[in-house]
Amino acid sequence: MAFEAWVEACLYDPDAGFYSTGGGAGRHGDFLTSPEVGPLFGAVLAGWMDARWEALGCPPGFTVVEAAAGSGTLARAVYAASPRCLHQGCYVMVERSAALREAQPSGGNLYSVAGLSDVGPISHGVLLANELLDNLAFGVLEAANGVWCEVRVDVDPDNSDLFREVLGDPVNPPVAIQDATSGTGARIPVQTAAKVWVVDALDLLVSGSVLVMDYASTTREMAYRPQGEWLRTYRGHDRGGPPLVDPGYQDVTVEVAVDQLPDGAVIATQADFLVANGITNLVDEGLRTWEDRAHLGDLKALQARSRIAESEALLDPAGLGGFTVLEWTQP
Repeated sequence: MAFEAWVEACLYDPDAGFYSTGGGAGRHGDFLTSPEVGPLFGAVLAGWMDARWEALGCPPGFTVVEAAAGSGTLARAVYAASPRCLHQGCYVMVERSAALREAQPSGGNLYSVAGLSDVGPISHGVLLANELLDNLAFGVLEAANGVWCEVRVDVDPDNSDLFREVLGDPVNPPVAIQDATSGTGARIPVQTAAKVWVVDALDLLVSGSVLVMDYASTTREMAYRPQGEWLRTYRGHDRGGPPLVDPGYQDVTVEVAVDQLPDGAVIATQADFLVANGITNLVDEGLRTWEDRAHLGDLKALQARSRIAESEALLDPAGLGGFTVLEWTQP
């Protein structure tokens, strides 16, 4: 089978896929993403949403769509920040895992759907995806004798309980990589599903922005690195095993090749994006609240103080701060 089909089954098979059986983000899950660090990330995004809403003339019915919303951690943080754009708008959580949808918040102007195809055309709004594209099924090519060949997955002939990689027919790479094929054994990802997702999101949106946050690279850069550096697995907050081992029991993820995505995005690091959208002001506000309420030691004071630690994690250039943010804007 194609490597892309293997990844799709490992992650999303309805009976045995990693996400279908309870795997996912969170302190009690398998990995941490920015929303799980704390509510500060959602508060910054709420400010960004208001800025986009104001740039469009403050239209009523503004729609926020969050893809791969999981159990709703980010939605809760955004909602708690009470962005003005949602006072007469709505927040739609898109999540294909039924188990995770059951854990999402509900009521008011919060809605939950299984897929992006369940979201109708959006006149004014934003679509955002935090660490989604790295989890969409992807293929792999390997250079062999000066050409790129598809990597496929087959049953190990010596043990029917194990799987192995085999090379398929020569294919054209998704982007030109010049001399990379001279290194036999070099590998690259093929991220067709990620590109299709961005195209579909842009097609849904009449006016507004599509915002993607993920760890990213380029196809050429990955061709000159070992596969294990850009194709990774996770389980229980630790690195997992090889991607063909324990199917359904570990997350399979890949760095996002930005050169395989549609053109036209404004690109920044996550740290730069968060600073540009007010994280420093929110931290300063938290410090003032802490100074005013430290003697009380109440929940509000502790939440305000936690913004310092949250901001350090979110802005760390060697960690989440080094992630890439891409924003496509529709007029």
